[in-house]
Amino acid sequence: MPEEILKTHILLVEDDQPLAEMVREFLVEQGFDVTIESDGVRAIDRIARRAYDAVVLDIGLPGTDGFNVCRSVRPKYSGPIIVLTARGEEIDEVIALEVGADDFMAKPVRPRALLARLKVHLRRGDLAPPASMTAVIVGDVRIEASSRTVSVAGERVDLTTAEFELLLYLAQRAGSVVQRKDIYIDLLQLPYDGLDRSIDLRVSRLRRKLNDDPNQPTRIKSIRGVGYLMAKTA
Repeated sequence: MPEEILKTHILLVEDDQPLAEMVREFLVEQGFDVTIESDGVRAIDRIARRAYDAVVLDIGLPGTDGFNVCRSVRPKYSGPIIVLTARGEEIDEVIALEVGADDFMAKPVRPRALLARLKVHLRRGDLAPPASMTAVIVGDVRIEASSRTVSVAGERVDLTTAEFELLLYLAQRAGSVVQRKDIYIDLLQLPYDGLDRSIDLRVSRLRRKLNDDPNQPTRIKSIRGVGYLMAKTA
């Protein structure tokens, strides 16, 4: 009997049933397994019980909104979360990233654009460094690339996949200024438009988790108008 091939399993949290079915049908045609959930509270329970490969999450939901879903599951769920915003307002995008989303898209949903974003985030999670790769150490921050774990002064720090990738990227270039445009191309595979704040907000989350003072950061420093520099010692 041939071995069963496990499909990438997406949880689509959306209470607009026609939209959810349309997106599900498209993603299934692309080879994904898709589960639809329409309620925010039930979505939190589903994510806690099953290791979905990615979550596509609407903001306006019954039960509890998408922001609270993301905030609730993020401490334990490290996979990509893409938030859908109906209004396309910057404040929604900022809040989504602050509560742990990896990406956001404005409605109406364009299925092919959503597919492209999903592939980028899923590909990042699949590109595990070789087991032989040595740890990257910057000051008291230790990054075990092969096991994708991070510790600060010996204490384990839990990061999302997107946060881990950004930290490893900066750590491998510690002591050098990294331009925003290069981060977008290398990590997001997108050109930097000068307006998107997703990397800035991701850096803010990293600073909090690494105990780096956001007002006077010593680990990850902002270089005005250019990008970031991870200091070799903090």
